[in-house]
Amino acid sequence: MTDLHLHRWGDPSAPPLLMLHGFPEYGGAWAEVAAHLPERSCIAPDQRGYGLSPAPEGVEAYRIKHLVADIAALIEELGAPLPVVAHDWGAAVGYALAIRRPDLVSALVVVNGVHPGPFQRELAKGGAQSAASAYIDYLRDPGAEARLSAEDFAGLRRLFAAKMDMSWLTGPVLDAYLGQWSRPGVLTGMLNWYRASPLRVARPGEPLDLPEMPVEAGRVPVPHLVIWGEDDTALLPVCLEGLEAWCPDLTIHRLPGADHWICHQKPAEVAGIIREWLTFRGA
Repeated sequence: MTDLHLHRWGDPSAPPLLMLHGFPEYGGAWAEVAAHLPERSCIAPDQRGYGLSPAPEGVEAYRIKHLVADIAALIEELGAPLPVVAHDWGAAVGYALAIRRPDLVSALVVVNGVHPGPFQRELAKGGAQSAASAYIDYLRDPGAEARLSAEDFAGLRRLFAAKMDMSWLTGPVLDAYLGQWSRPGVLTGMLNWYRASPLRVARPGEPLDLPEMPVEAGRVPVPHLVIWGEDDTALLPVCLEGLEAWCPDLTIHRLPGADHWICHQKPAEVAGIIREWLTFRGA
């Protein structure tokens, strides 16, 4: 799928930077960070099922191979390789892209997102991350659309805000999100990312006996930066433990006073870290 809707900021002739959003956002969520990167041509697609991009029917259309193929095709159109910045579910696509098609990615920046190896390891333990991720099965339920969209998406907004600082989600920003979520087929498309995922979440105290991802199967061979808001209650820092086994060229930058929505809470700081690291890496 190469007909993804694109949000663009900056000089089109400047070096490109591809930005991948997560759930329940859309490409426009990167506007605040992009505003602090005027030296880049920032490009953020609405990924499939989101915003103005197509939302194919059926869960199968949202398998990771299709999500990666979308972005691979886009990068080939833009000119490869280029640096990729990814948040939340966007990080799942960014990691899979860097693992499967490293020729397309000059550098990978992940902002409060997780590599599938450590993440599934923690989900299987039945511990703190399993409890924090219990919402995954809630979102997979066939009745999720009705529950989340009722009363002007009050359920989705509560999920967005669970134990997080949501002072940024007001006024025109909130109106923009409500407009995106209300588009026909979009909410189901967004939820189908969860339904199509092979991730398994243990019940608290009931660990799953799952094999750990082999390092070679999840190796990220490109330069990799993780920016981590330390107050995230959805993704816990235990998911960073052992990440260097999969990512040999790894830098982790932790930011206090920010949570999962760090790109809205500290856009200037996030942009500054990205700029400094990409400049250092020549990406």
